[in-house]
Amino acid sequence: MIVSERTLKWGLSLYPPMLFQRIWIRNFHKGFRGVDVKISRSIINRNYNGSIFGGTIYSATDPFYAILFDQLLQRRGFKVRVWLKSASIQYLKPGRSNLYFTIKVSDEMLEEAVQALSTQGKFIRAYPIEVCNSEGELCASVINEVYIRNLHQGEISRVAY
Repeated sequence: MIVSERTLKWGLSLYPPMLFQRIWIRNFHKGFRGVDVKISRSIINRNYNGSIFGGTIYSATDPFYAILFDQLLQRRGFKVRVWLKSASIQYLKPGRSNLYFTIKVSDEMLEEAVQALSTQGKFIRAYPIEVCNSEGELCASVINEVYIRNLHQGEISRVAY
C-alpha cells in the first residue's frame, strides 16, 4: 500500500508496539529516502539498571529498512514483498537518556535493489544502524538484513508482511 510520509509517521507512532515502548517516528524524509526515530526513556521501557531495555532498542530498529524499501519500490512500479530477514545488535553503552537514530536509503542502495529485482527476482542485503544518546555517543550498533522479492504471478499481495 502506498501512503504518504505523514500518514505512515502517525500510523506507526500510534501503533501499540511502538507507542507503548515509547518509540516515536520524528519524521520520514521526503520521498521515503530516510527516517528519524527517537526512543524516549520512561518508566515503561527501563530495565532494572535504569537504562532503556535492550528489547526496546532492538524493536525500534526492526521495521524501517523494510518500510523504506517497500515504499520506494512501490513508487517505481514494483510489486514486492519486503521483510527483515535477520538482525544483530551490539549494546555498547547503556541508554540512560533518550536515544536517536537516522536511516537513509541512498540512490546507490535503491539502484542495487532495482537491478537485483530486475535480474534475479530477489535482493538480500545487510545495512547498519547506529543508535546514539542525546550527547551523540554511540549506544548500540545494529545490522538489519533486508529481504526483498518480486511477487509471483497469482500471489495475493498483503498489507502486513
